[in-house]
Amino acid sequence: MSRKKSLLIGINYEGSENELRGCRQDVENVAEFLSYRGYSDDPRSQVILRDDLGGQYYPTGHNILAAIDWLVCEPGTCNFFHYSGHGGQVRDPTGNHPSGILDTICPVDFQENGQINSDILHEHLVSRLPPSSTLFVILDCCHSGSALELPFVYRSDDEGNVNLLDNLKVGMQLFGEANDLFAGGFSFQKLGEAQDLYAGATNFFRSFKHMGESQPPGLGEDSNYAEYEREHKMVTMFSGCRDDQTSADANIGGMSEGAMSWAFLETMKRIPNPTYLQVKCDFC
Repeated sequence: MSRKKSLLIGINYEGSENELRGCRQDVENVAEFLSYRGYSDDPRSQVILRDDLGGQYYPTGHNILAAIDWLVCEPGTCNFFHYSGHGGQVRDPTGNHPSGILDTICPVDFQENGQINSDILHEHLVSRLPPSSTLFVILDCCHSGSALELPFVYRSDDEGNVNLLDNLKVGMQLFGEANDLFAGGFSFQKLGEAQDLYAGATNFFRSFKHMGESQPPGLGEDSNYAEYEREHKMVTMFSGCRDDQTSADANIGGMSEGAMSWAFLETMKRIPNPTYLQVKCDFC
């Protein structure tokens, strides 16, 4: 049986203008859930970072990356990563992403030392994961849809139907499907309709937002995705929202909790051994 490891991060940013209320509670709730699922809470198997803890357990950017490296350092392990806190977006310093933007998570010291962007998260969580290990990720934060830069995306529509979007091929697929929509010329009004239709394909359509009037319409391709697909890692992520959306605290039974974390745990209570598709649809 694979050894199980978990890393749980909850940041309330207490005392700051960015204060949240439910992130530490999310960590407690997820830790309780994991104990029922056979995850040990001994220090060799579980690390918790919260901003009411000190030392190496205080969720600075340095400590978060060190803890992530610990999580995925062993072959043959089953790994669980949960983050509840702020998410953001920063400009892409590499120029590899057509949108010009990277999703981020925000350590407790992000104002002094910066955010952790999706390229860095992918490198530390996915690229460094041994091929014999697996990783399950929950990101309960804003702008989290592409925060790990995974090459395949499942999204649900308003009726809960789930479609697979292959980020490597979706550009050509969407181009063909959008021919009728763009017939008669490109306009930003039509772009808005296309974004509604294909909201899950953010790595392509976000690039339209940053186009000037002089640039021709087209579907860009992220230069990293071909490399990412070839990694062949078993990584599954549930995100709190799409790249262009925000997540929020929710008051549930008089207690502040992250809406995504609460929905995931409630689903797991109702369906003890769900498929990924059942979990995704139950959120809707």
